[in-house]
Amino acid sequence: MDAPRLGRTLSRIAHEIAERHPDLAGVVLVGIRTRGVPLARRLAQRIAAAAGREPPVGALDITLYRDDFTTLALQPVTRGTEIPFSIDGKTVVLTDDVLFTGRTVRAALDELIDFGRPARIELAVMIDRGHRELPIRADYVGQTLDTSRDEVVEVRLEEQDAEDRVVVLRRELERRAAPKAPRVRGRRRSGGR
Repeated sequence: MDAPRLGRTLSRIAHEIAERHPDLAGVVLVGIRTRGVPLARRLAQRIAAAAGREPPVGALDITLYRDDFTTLALQPVTRGTEIPFSIDGKTVVLTDDVLFTGRTVRAALDELIDFGRPARIELAVMIDRGHRELPIRADYVGQTLDTSRDEVVEVRLEEQDAEDRVVVLRRELERRAAPKAPRVRGRRRSGGR
């Protein structure tokens, strides 16, 4: 996906959100760090252009809520959660770049509930690549891609990567040769034993 197509896709998602929620008074967008945050901001701008009202945008850092937290690093880096508005009784549109196993969204839901009790939580993603491990689905999807587990889907954004683009890369599998057991040469015995 190149930059123009990515822009058109964001505009389509923004129109879908505006159509589903014509009032927009109770709608807020919360992006999952890292690339979900600029996507949420862009969606808010496009919703404002389509419906005349820009929903508030927050940022969610799920680092401490991940189920693999203990394997990340000795001291994982957190970038902070910023939700400067109440989510109580609101429709929260959780925004992320790629939906894969569903574990990131699960962590985001856990953290979001710690901030209040929304009326509804919806999910908007740029790419749904399948391979779900949890029963999670997106309400708004930019594009669905059939991928294999040895591929990586990268959503590159101007704010983070100096370009707007979606690419699929093949993951280099580490091929570690199993250590070979030392070879013991047996002696040939002569005789009757």
